[in-house]
Amino acid sequence: MDKTFNIITLGCKVNQYESEAVEEIFKEKGYKKAEDKADIYVINTCTVTNMSDRKSRQMISRARKENPDSIIAVMGCYSQVKPEEVAKIKGVDLVLGSRNKEEVVGLCEDILQNKNVSDKVISIPETKSIEELEISNQDSMTRAYMKIQDGCNMYCSYCLIPYARGNIVSRDLGLIKEEAKRLSQNGYKEIVLTGIHVASYGKDLKGEDLSLINVIEEVAKIKGIERIRLSSMEPRHITKDFLLRMKASKKACDHFHLSLQSGSDKILKAMNRKYDTGLFKEKVDLIREVFPNAGLTTDIIVGFPSETDEDHKDTCNFVKEIKFAKTHLFKYSKRDGTKAASMGEQVDGNIKKARLKELEAIEEDIRIDFLKDQIGRDLSVLFEGKSDKEGYKSGYSTNYLRVNIKGDIRTNQILKVRIKGLLGDQLEGEIID
Repeated sequence: MDKTFNIITLGCKVNQYESEAVEEIFKEKGYKKAEDKADIYVINTCTVTNMSDRKSRQMISRARKENPDSIIAVMGCYSQVKPEEVAKIKGVDLVLGSRNKEEVVGLCEDILQNKNVSDKVISIPETKSIEELEISNQDSMTRAYMKIQDGCNMYCSYCLIPYARGNIVSRDLGLIKEEAKRLSQNGYKEIVLTGIHVASYGKDLKGEDLSLINVIEEVAKIKGIERIRLSSMEPRHITKDFLLRMKASKKACDHFHLSLQSGSDKILKAMNRKYDTGLFKEKVDLIREVFPNAGLTTDIIVGFPSETDEDHKDTCNFVKEIKFAKTHLFKYSKRDGTKAASMGEQVDGNIKKARLKELEAIEEDIRIDFLKDQIGRDLSVLFEGKSDKEGYKSGYSTNYLRVNIKGDIRTNQILKVRIKGLLGDQLEGEIID
């Protein structure tokens, strides 16, 4: 009987990439991905919020119920910062952190063979180089994630990620190009360059004058790769030269995820963010100068300690001013071990809820306005398959809007589409020559 596995992934695109890489290792060793219960479960955890921790525990419990006789391995950020807590969860056989993921398959096999295995959570400050995980195939056959960087040096006052991932480490540019070539040969047309703090790529590479734009330019040279998309960026790293070189590559997508977090300068300072709203607006204006129809998305934390009604009002007004294509909204989550957890003036939960609701209404209006602004435009769309709208096929434009076409469209092709109107909270179009 075939040995089976299943990987449950929570959190960010970096986690998704790492899970896909571990999946390839399982398959190389003869395992098959389970359709129902598995012999081995790997839970790749997230710890960005208390809810993330809770979901991680729920996924461990679900795996245990699905197959009480299975091996359960837990890896990722939650198990890195709270290994003892994870080890005590009923049914957990192996605890890894945010590194050593390439060892998970071998360690699980050792457990299956009744060998003694120690948990492998290593001290993050000990890691000076990036963990080399590689991917040739991913579940999606149109867009592939590619990790180019790990770690973060920012130490925002609300965030545990630097403690879970360590300081900045960058991947060798030659290895990045090799992986991009393999992905292209396997049919992928779009690559998403991802990392924990992707804009910091190259800052740790002593003696090498490399940065994120070098990665974009080198990947753009690879035959078959038609699009390059970036994961989250900090606004400080946006410059006119960077944007012009992006545009000159002819493959960089006009979609920018700039994490705002707050529209109040007072709160940004308390968060230990390295910019104010003036700088943020300056960078947005630069983007729109070079990429006039750019899709700008962001994250905002509601109810950070000491946030007043006036601070919240500043955020609402700033969101209206910037006009994001989409805003991801979160209530502040107190994380033990961060500076913000010990701050006074913690905001009441009901106030957070009310502020979140107000921002959600603003966000929806602005998002719909951006969609309406696309009507009559011609957008380049990479089709991914069936839409959630009956009778349609769909894909994403370069500025990261879902576009629907009626009829049968072959997957994994890029077509020019004229936008006719809205289809719910998505776009509808027709193919043009």
